[in-house]
Amino acid sequence: MKRFRLIALLALSLPVALTPLAAQAPAPKPATAKPAAKGGGAARTIELTGGDDMKYNVTEIKAKPGETIKIQLKNVGTLPKMAMAHNVVVVKPTTKLAEFNSAGAAARETNFIAPAMKSEVVAATELAGPGETVETTFKVPAAAGSYPFMCTFPGHFTAGMKGTLVVQ
Repeated sequence: MKRFRLIALLALSLPVALTPLAAQAPAPKPATAKPAAKGGGAARTIELTGGDDMKYNVTEIKAKPGETIKIQLKNVGTLPKMAMAHNVVVVKPTTKLAEFNSAGAAARETNFIAPAMKSEVVAATELAGPGETVETTFKVPAAAGSYPFMCTFPGHFTAGMKGTLVVQ
C-alpha cells in the first residue's frame, strides 16, 4: 500500500503536460463574439478586427444586462496610423449617430470624440494603428436595447465601420 501511495505521490509531482500548450487545445477562432459566460466572474472577451477596408469583422455583439465584457480591437490593416487608425466607441441607444460622428471629426486629441458629446459614450477604446490591439472593459448597461458602436476616425462610420451591442 505504501508503494502505491509513493507512486501516486510521484505521479502528482510530474508536469501535467508534456507537450506545449498550443498543441493541447485548438486555437480560439479569431473574430467571434464568444457566448456569455454563466454566472459571475471575469469579463467575457469580444475580439474584433478592423482593417484598411474600414469594416469590423463582427457587427453584432449580444450581451446580458449588467454583464462585464472586454472588447478587444486589433487593427489588421497596413496603412499608417495617421491615415487609418481604428477604435470602438459604444454609445447610448438615443445617440444621434451622424451628429455624434460629425462633432468628433476635428477632435483628434480625444480620439475623434467631441468633448461636448462624451456623455453619450458607454465605452471606448483608444485608436489603434496597424498591428496594434486596444481594448476597453465595461459593465453592460442594465437597460435592454440596441447600443450602436462605431469607429470615430473621420470617414470610417460613413464607410460602414459600425455595429450593434444588443443587450437582452
